[in-house]
Amino acid sequence: MGKKLVMAQKRGETRALCLGVAMVVCAVIAYYILGTTMLPLYQKSVWTQESTCHLIETNIRDQEELEGRKVAQYPCLWVNVSAVGHWAVLYHTEDTWDQNQQCSYIPGSLDNYQLARADVERVRDNFHEHRVFYCFSTTRENETRVLYRRLYGPQTLLFSLFWPTFLLTGGLLIIVMVKINQSLSILAAQK
Repeated sequence: MGKKLVMAQKRGETRALCLGVAMVVCAVIAYYILGTTMLPLYQKSVWTQESTCHLIETNIRDQEELEGRKVAQYPCLWVNVSAVGHWAVLYHTEDTWDQNQQCSYIPGSLDNYQLARADVERVRDNFHEHRVFYCFSTTRENETRVLYRRLYGPQTLLFSLFWPTFLLTGGLLIIVMVKINQSLSILAAQK
């Protein structure tokens, strides 16, 4: 009976060690992935200065001619604000500028025009309701763009690093507990 108990304990310890090591390896891989994807985007972000924006005007743009170029087939919101002492165009996130420079806000669902229009009108009404709000600007002079929300801010970075840290801590805790258990059982066997 004693030999079966010792063998069961060894199998359990081996499995626990494997689990702890697997958790640590997964955490290291997650840190590597986040370090090569998310961290450079956070470090390259120039939108670090929090400012107060005052709404000047909003305009919903459908397909129309603007400066000789066509606007996309979906409605988009154009927002002008006063921030950092001068006039600026508000963009929802960093990616909004890359998607369409003529839109401050691009609706989420572009398949259904009526839903997209309702979404844009809801956002416009929200801006009219709260005419003064916080936005993010850059420290560069003569910048005519500000952001409503940062995609790669410190909160996003901390939230992304939470689960790998939790996994690493849990894995190391399992390994330490198994090693303490092994050393205590060796001490008990020697006495």
